[in-house]
Amino acid sequence: MRGFVRSERGQVYALFVIVMFASAFGNLSQTAVNAMLPEIMEEFAFDVGLGQWLTTSYMLVLGITVPVSTYLSKRFSTRVHVLVGLAFFLVGALADCLASSFAVLLAGRVCQAVSTGLLLPLMQTIAMTRFPEGRRATAMGVAGIAMGFAPNIGPTIGGALSFSLGWRSFFVLLVVGAALLAVVTVLMVRGGVSNPSERFDARSFTLSALGFGGLLLGFSEASSFALSSPFVWGPLVLGTLFLVLFVRRQKRVADPLIDMRIFASGQYSVGFVVLCLLHASFMGVTLVIPLYVEGLCGGTALDAGIVLLPGTIAALFLNPLAGALTDRFGVRPVTLVSGTLLAVGSVSMVFLDESTPLAVTTLCQAVRGFGVSGLMGPLISWSLAGLPGRLVTDGSSFSIAGRQAAASLGTSAMVLLIAVVGASSAATAVPALPYQLAFAFSAVFAVATFAFIAAKVR
Repeated sequence: MRGFVRSERGQVYALFVIVMFASAFGNLSQTAVNAMLPEIMEEFAFDVGLGQWLTTSYMLVLGITVPVSTYLSKRFSTRVHVLVGLAFFLVGALADCLASSFAVLLAGRVCQAVSTGLLLPLMQTIAMTRFPEGRRATAMGVAGIAMGFAPNIGPTIGGALSFSLGWRSFFVLLVVGAALLAVVTVLMVRGGVSNPSERFDARSFTLSALGFGGLLLGFSEASSFALSSPFVWGPLVLGTLFLVLFVRRQKRVADPLIDMRIFASGQYSVGFVVLCLLHASFMGVTLVIPLYVEGLCGGTALDAGIVLLPGTIAALFLNPLAGALTDRFGVRPVTLVSGTLLAVGSVSMVFLDESTPLAVTTLCQAVRGFGVSGLMGPLISWSLAGLPGRLVTDGSSFSIAGRQAAASLGTSAMVLLIAVVGASSAATAVPALPYQLAFAFSAVFAVATFAFIAAKVR
C-alpha cells in the first residue's frame, strides 16, 4: 500500500480523492444550511431576511475567491494549496460549531466559502492535467459527485441532522472530516512544484471581486426587490463595469490573475456558454420545487424531498458513468442524449399544476436530473480539453465564477416570477401560473443548452 501511494499514479489518486472530498464538503455546506435555517433563526432570534445571508454570503465569497485559486496553484506547491484550503474550511466549520452569535456564524460561513473557492478549480485542474487523456472525462465525472450530488443532498443531510441531533452536529461532522483530510494530506501528498517569482496582482483581484461580487449580489437581490430598485441595478451595473475593467487589465499585465487567452479557444468558449446556460436552467429548480409542492400542492417538506430524491441519488452514479462513456464514445453522443433528457424533463414541468400527482412531478424532475448529471462532467472536461495545460487552472477558475453568476441569475429570476405573478390577479384565476412561468424560464435555458450542444459540441 505504501509503495502504491509513493508511486506517481498513487499520488495522483490520493490527491484527487482528498480534493474531491474537500470540495464535496464545501458544496454540502453551501446548501445544507437551507434546511437548518429555521432552527438557527430560532436559537439566535433573527428573521429570514438576515438569515438568508448565511447562504447568499457563501455564494458571493465563493465566486470572489475562485480566481485566487489560479495564483495559489502557480505560486505554491499543490500540497500547500490543499492545506491552505483545508485550514480555511476547518476554521470556518469550527467557528460555526461553537458560534455564540450570528456574526460568528457568518464569519464561519465566509471561511468555508473561501475554502471551496480555492479547492474547486484545483479539483478540475487535477482531473484535466494529472490523469491520462483517455481517463480525464471519467475523472471529471467522479468530480461531478462533489459538484452535483453533494449540493443536492445537502438539504437532506442538514435537515436530518438538525432534526435528530441539532444543527451544530452538522458542523461537528465537517470539523472531523476536514481534520482527517488535513492529516491524510500531510501524510500522503508530496510538496510539488512552486514558483516563488509569481506575483499577486492586488488590483486585478479587487476588480475581480467587485465584478463577480456585484453580479452575484445584484442577481441575488433581484428575488427580493423590484428590478427598478438601486439594490438590483446598482450592483449589476457596477459589477459589469468592474468585470470589463478586470478583463482589460488581464490582457495588459505580465502576471494576470486569470489569463484571458482562455477565450482564444473556441472549444472552451462554447463550453463556457453551454455550462452557464445549464446552470441558469437547473440550479433554481431545486428551490422552486419545494415552493411548488408545499405552496401549491399542499404537500409537506418530506414530499418535496421525495420529489427531488431520485434525481439526486441518480447523480451519484450517473456523473461517473457519463464521464466513462465520454472517454469511450466521445462527448457528442453523451451530451446529446443528456441534453435531450434535460430539455424533455424541463419542458414537461411547465405543464404541472395543483392537480398533478406527485409521482408525475417526481418523474419529470428525475428525467431533468438525469440530464443534468449526464452533462456536467462531460461538458467541463470537453471545455477544458481545448486549453493548453498551463491555462487549465485559469479556464477552470473563470468558468466556475461564471457558472456561479448564471446560477444566481436563474434562481433569482424564478423566485421573482413566482413572487410577482403570484401577487397578481392572474394567479387567482390560474393558481399554478407563477410556478409554470418559473419552470418555463428554466425550460428556455434547457432548450438553449441542447441547441448549443447540437450545433457546437463535437
